[in-house]
Amino acid sequence: MAAAGGREPGPSQQAGPGRCRPARSSRASRPAFRRRRHFVRVCGAPGSAPSRPRPSEMAPQVLGRALVTAKWLSEAVRAGRVGTSLRVLDASWYPPQERNARQEFKERHIPGASFFDIEECRDQSSPYDFMLPSESHFADYVGRLGVSNDTHVVVYDGDELGTFYAPRAWWMFRAFGHKEVSVLNGGFKNWVKEGHPVTAEVSQPTLAVFKAKLNTALLKTFEEMMQNVGSLQFQVVDSRPEGRFRGTELDQGLESGHIPGAVNIPFRSFLTETGHEKSIEEIQQIFCENKVDLSKPLTATCRKGVTACHIALAAYLCGKRDVAVYDGSWSEWFHRAPPHYKVSELKRNKA
Repeated sequence: MAAAGGREPGPSQQAGPGRCRPARSSRASRPAFRRRRHFVRVCGAPGSAPSRPRPSEMAPQVLGRALVTAKWLSEAVRAGRVGTSLRVLDASWYPPQERNARQEFKERHIPGASFFDIEECRDQSSPYDFMLPSESHFADYVGRLGVSNDTHVVVYDGDELGTFYAPRAWWMFRAFGHKEVSVLNGGFKNWVKEGHPVTAEVSQPTLAVFKAKLNTALLKTFEEMMQNVGSLQFQVVDSRPEGRFRGTELDQGLESGHIPGAVNIPFRSFLTETGHEKSIEEIQQIFCENKVDLSKPLTATCRKGVTACHIALAAYLCGKRDVAVYDGSWSEWFHRAPPHYKVSELKRNKA
């Protein structure tokens, strides 16, 4: 179960009995995290025991370092390991009327960190917020932040929840083929709370060469989502709050609702009260309770492709590395889908 009292859950945790058991490995463990092997849990009907995976589903998957703890990163900072081989990126973003992410970064940040500006690293020609940039745009941008294909990247943000935008940056790196990328578990909020060092000093990263190759398997387009409404080739999980999913409250100015066939799991479900990721056992239970089968294709959606990445991260921790994100999400779906493809309880009650 999730740790209480600020204990940090992370990749070093063991899955519970009857859940996702790690296979034994002879690989040496590393401080604060380790590479582990997991089986994806397969859910059955409510009240039934999980169905047994088919032989092809039982091949163990070696997980990368999707999460790192504040303790591990603090030790890396103090040891002077932040540089060409380890880059730390603050991926904070807030509504302009509420907070200024870049200004807050200038005032204090993790030593050696650079600011990852999601406003700059996006498709600025798109009418929808935060759509993925081109391969060349992404490669040039992260190269200027000192990231090469061999760099271990750790992303965090300063949201009051603990983590909000960092999983989006994590997914972006993965979408462009980068393997060594991690989210700081608990975010900057808990970094400060635990007394780890901060600074206002600006560091100038060494320019690097990054070769980006978009992995289209991790990305869904509007056309693919439309086709899936009829074919049901993959499951769809919507990470927005329940009211916006059901269509009973406005979604930042847009009429709300959801894509037909989607399941609602608000992204906060995967976070503890302290803002850390919940345990693997709890995450698996959340998926199972919502009848989401991690052995089958899965796509995540939200309002603008940000909190959907929390779904991808949570599934990754359970051994499922291929969750796709619908980049346009509800912002695009609302403007492009026909009316009967926008499910809303509010509209249904008015009819």
